Amino acid sequence: MSAALSSDYWNLIRVCDLDTQILRKRAAEFEFDACTTRFEELLDDKNIDVIAIYTPDSLHIDHCVAAMRAGKHVICTKPLITSLDRASELLSAAESSGKHLFVGQSSRFFEPMIHQRQDFESGKHGELLSVQSHYNHDHRDFMNKPWARSGGVNWIFGGLSHPVDLVRYYLPDIDEVMAYGLISPAGRELGQRQADTIHAIMKTRSGKIARVTGCYGSPHPCEEGQSLISCVLQGQRGASESCYQDLRYFTHFEGEGQAVHRYPEDHKYYFRFAARDHHAGEFQNYIDYFARCLRQGTIPKPDVREGIITVAVMCAIEQSIALGKPVRPAQLLVQAGLSSLVDSQ
Repeated sequence: MSAALSSDYWNLIRVCDLDTQILRKRAAEFEFDACTTRFEELLDDKNIDVIAIYTPDSLHIDHCVAAMRAGKHVICTKPLITSLDRASELLSAAESSGKHLFVGQSSRFFEPMIHQRQDFESGKHGELLSVQSHYNHDHRDFMNKPWARSGGVNWIFGGLSHPVDLVRYYLPDIDEVMAYGLISPAGRELGQRQADTIHAIMKTRSGKIARVTGCYGSPHPCEEGQSLISCVLQGQRGASESCYQDLRYFTHFEGEGQAVHRYPEDHKYYFRFAARDHHAGEFQNYIDYFARCLRQGTIPKPDVREGIITVAVMCAIEQSIALGKPVRPAQLLVQAGLSSLVDSQ
């Protein structure tokens, strides 16, 4: 709501939630009272061009498919989906509707990550050899929520989706995954059923390597030493590390030496509410990017195809942990009837 109301590209028409208390709270906070508890009102409203989906992960596919069949473009928060079971239905809905589905991978749109991408595209890293990314966050309080305790949380899709997406941003052709995971003592005590401590190694078709890490059931180191999320690129001509929530970016490029870049002037833009446990500025950046793509007639990335392939990589991590051996995402795509996506990586 903050991003849409602050944007020069968007007119916020209506917001929807089943929780009337939240609706009243947000209506007062933003002085915006066009609220409903019926998703169908969004689908039927001809004044709405785009529907943004921020519902529980398991409901994403139903809401995305319904929105596209109603003739709406879609912004869907990560993870796009949590299995490949109905991925072909989602892809078919997108292709038959002619509408764009954009996956809101917020980490791509944080200030240090934006500068890192610009440096990569300008060739400062040279040939890329390795990508390392992590999202380590003490989420024991999150695990203690009643709905989380009753059903558990799949941290591969709920947390690790950040570093997996950042790896695929730079190494899109992940060919093989080997992963290990465990449930922390805190996770077991809080009823978690899925691994909350995960390490995965990935290999591309050309032999480049990547690593992703996620630790959610234990204390986090001092943020001065390790950011919640980081992405490290190492190439034959240079290396860089972008950090979240810290507005800092480390570089070491040929002819430039080592440097630390900080963006304190952007703090109020990215963290416009009291705490730093939100993605307001990133959401602003990505909905405006999506609007520019629609105006220019370009495909917003990550789109539905890229999003499904990223889900396949996460499914490979999940299977590798269960089987104790490497898993190929392409095989999972073929098994799900998505052979057309294998060659698009």
